[in-house]
Amino acid sequence: MQELALHQGKVRLYAELEQRLEETATLWQLATEEDDLSLESEIEREIKALQQRFEALKLEILLSGPCDRNNAILTLHAGAGGTEAQDWVQMLYRLYVRWGERHGYKVETLDFLSGDEAGIKSVTLSFSGENAYGYAKSEKGVHRLVRISPFDASARRHTSFASVDVIPEVSEDNEITIDPEDLRVDTFRSGGAGGQHVNKTDSAIRITHLPSGIVVQCQSERSQTQNKASAMRVLQARLLELKRREQEVEISEIRGEQQEIAWGSQIRSYVFHPYSLVKDHRTNEETGNVSAVMDGEIDAFIAAYLQKTKIVK
Repeated sequence: MQELALHQGKVRLYAELEQRLEETATLWQLATEEDDLSLESEIEREIKALQQRFEALKLEILLSGPCDRNNAILTLHAGAGGTEAQDWVQMLYRLYVRWGERHGYKVETLDFLSGDEAGIKSVTLSFSGENAYGYAKSEKGVHRLVRISPFDASARRHTSFASVDVIPEVSEDNEITIDPEDLRVDTFRSGGAGGQHVNKTDSAIRITHLPSGIVVQCQSERSQTQNKASAMRVLQARLLELKRREQEVEISEIRGEQQEIAWGSQIRSYVFHPYSLVKDHRTNEETGNVSAVMDGEIDAFIAAYLQKTKIVK
């Protein structure tokens, strides 16, 4: 019933947009016939707004996965390369925070491990809002940076890598039952971002799920209770993802398919030098506006990926 209501809502929205477009076209025709230029700027604004909404609706229609409407949990890890790779993770962290804010999502930093000299070794974010996972899942994979390193006194060009993992947050009707006896809970002092409260109390939580070996931790909140609740959210999501992957392996074995390891594939390159270009290797979508991309404008890449995967399916 919930799924039906969602589709009905999209149909109603499409009809409303179509009606607004017809009304705007009629207004434009009348203004043209009467040679009235006073409404020109208003009509142009309305057309632009309608175009943006139609594009957003087209993108939403591409989301058909069972978890696409869920919140998303995104984790960044620095690849080999030390400080340079850790700085790349910090740049991507900013990119995804900006992207989430642009979409009106609630963005939370659940775990944060600072780099040795600069940057971030790893960080986990959550995006809460409709279709967060449906959009964010397109970012899963290895992201490559080519630039003149600010950490190299000889100003040489460096290539750095960072991995992005994205999983859906578990909805209440999909929650996995976890036996408390299967968990080891450790406390430790927070590190990284956190202000004056950092390193004063053992408020950070690390949870190990003994049967699977999955380890999650959270240190963003000021109390153990809050951090434990956040860590359990991540653990639920990772256990569900593990279950999904196991099912995929079983299906591929039955079909005799060779599955690509998605998390190990290089999906996108960000070239800052000797030219400016961001290119997605899965779709060939590209742009020379690197600064806009690094400011969170990645919807064109997401749209191209969703369109391609929809066609393949």
